[in-house]
Amino acid sequence: MIKALISTVFFASAALAQTWVADDPVIHVLVQMPLLAAAGYLLPHRFTLPHTMIGPVLLLALVTCVIWMLPRSVDAALSDTGWHLAKFVTLPLGSGLALSLTWPTIGPVLRGFIKAQVISMLLLLGFLYTHAPIRICNSYLVEDQHRLGVGFVTVALGLTLWWIIPAFLGKPITLLKDKPHDLPGLGYKLF
Repeated sequence: MIKALISTVFFASAALAQTWVADDPVIHVLVQMPLLAAAGYLLPHRFTLPHTMIGPVLLLALVTCVIWMLPRSVDAALSDTGWHLAKFVTLPLGSGLALSLTWPTIGPVLRGFIKAQVISMLLLLGFLYTHAPIRICNSYLVEDQHRLGVGFVTVALGLTLWWIIPAFLGKPITLLKDKPHDLPGLGYKLF
């Protein structure tokens, strides 16, 4: 019940942010779009995916995120009603919900790979938006584009700290030679 309420609040906040989206790409890309994805991630569900569907649904989530990273998609969401509606459907369902269905079932190596890809993509976009001599998004000014690039780098550094700090604060895994250990999420024994 709490997750449904939080999901509704996130979706409503993203809808309310629409009034500022046309003026500020930082609000559009770094506030509204993540709020929509988080609203979908927090949608309550009582079903689990069959094992054969985990890969395709994870791929759907990743492709949806990649499509909405493209400057063309950001521009189209501002100028075309169909793209605008697609943003409010695909980010919660195709990205957020799909990721919430697959994330608990994938192993730590794949999670780490996805996290590393997210950070590297944010840093690449930050570099692109801050160093491009031309406007990448036609709907925003070059100064707005530069602020969005700085925002991408800031988010990448914040996520890096958020994902790395628990590794230094967690309990170390000790491997004893006389006792088998399970690797979480991999489904096989070490010894």
